[in-house]
Amino acid sequence: MAAAQMEKKERAEMRELIAFTLGEQEFCVDVRQVREIRGYSAATPMPHAPSFVIGVINLRGTVLPIVDLSARLGFGTARKTVRSVVIVVVLHDQLVGLLVDSVSDILTVSDDQFQPTPNIASELAQSFVRGVMALEGRMISLIGVDCILPAAVDVAA
Repeated sequence: MAAAQMEKKERAEMRELIAFTLGEQEFCVDVRQVREIRGYSAATPMPHAPSFVIGVINLRGTVLPIVDLSARLGFGTARKTVRSVVIVVVLHDQLVGLLVDSVSDILTVSDDQFQPTPNIASELAQSFVRGVMALEGRMISLIGVDCILPAAVDVAA
């Protein structure tokens, strides 16, 4: 019976993540927060939106704000290419699209593979990055999507 409980605990600690690139860096988000992944299409700019909000698109009748995740994380404006994709996530009870360079992997990892965000990182970086993982020679940062768009910002007005 104890072995079955340990196996159940081990399964509970495993999670699936979607890994993606921004420039030369890799990040990931929890797959449970992702609704879909789609190719990038031009967005309609919104007046007075934050600089990291590219605009909005029509997603099957829903107005979907598109966030340039590279700009939001302080890496500068993303270069849109044929490989650019939008990861649609649930954020503050609304759907939001995150523009990334490409999706690179779907990972199944355990929580103990993540190290805390280094103390040398800025407060802003620590508010976005929930942990860092070394995997197969790659450094992958776990992004907390709840901090991507402040709750007070309503870009789909």
